[in-house]
Amino acid sequence: MNNLKNLERLQQLHRLIVKEATGSPPQLARLMQISERKVYQLIEQLKDIEAPVSYSRAHKTYFYEDDFDLQVTVSVTVLKDNELTEIFGGSYFISGKIQTPGFLQGSILS
Repeated sequence: MNNLKNLERLQQLHRLIVKEATGSPPQLARLMQISERKVYQLIEQLKDIEAPVSYSRAHKTYFYEDDFDLQVTVSVTVLKDNELTEIFGGSYFISGKIQTPGFLQGSILS
């Protein structure tokens, strides 16, 4: 469930960045009800998936330098003996390119 919470936080952070309404890192931490360290970890996760995220000291907000969209979708299916399923973890868009770093794909329980 930690992964789901992390995805929710990334999605929340993304929405704030798009609006350019994050505030400073300490303000953002209070707004999201997380630690400042977690804010920096989430920013790094966005950068790991090539999000063009930067911080403006003048405006005291994070922003995207270029087009970027993050769409988080999670699909969970209950498996029974030896059934095959696919669980996808979402996708993100960079200037018209679609990237899909799925969680688990083609997992089989035996």
